Amino acid sequence: MLPENIRDFVTETKRGVLTTFRRDGGAQMSIVTCGPYLEGVAFTTTASRAKLLNLKRDPRCSLMVSQEDWRGYVVLEGRAQVLSADNTSGNELRDALRDVYRTAAGQEHANWDEYDRSMREDKRSAVIVVPERIYGSKA
Repeated sequence: MLPENIRDFVTETKRGVLTTFRRDGGAQMSIVTCGPYLEGVAFTTTASRAKLLNLKRDPRCSLMVSQEDWRGYVVLEGRAQVLSADNTSGNELRDALRDVYRTAAGQEHANWDEYDRSMREDKRSAVIVVPERIYGSKA
């Protein structure tokens, strides 16, 4: 479970830099829009993105969520839980993708049917970074 101060910070900030690990052990970094979800912080991504391929192979990751001026930040080190069409029922995945949109965008989508269709066409997954360690100036 995220501590309340971390949940509040991520709710307000939403800007993240995700670090995953390539097959050769090198770091791969991606910018993500994220929000608090279940026991961690979540974002969505398409099936072909390096971050998703890396996380499916090795779920270890770090997510830095930062204020726009970079002065306030938190880092969540942990493991990613990937919800995708190959491991999650259709309804459960739809609901998770909708919930991640709500938390990352901070609002409802104007047309959920259109959103659901786009998520299926993009082959999107929901990724939840579940922290084992949290640190940073706002931790």
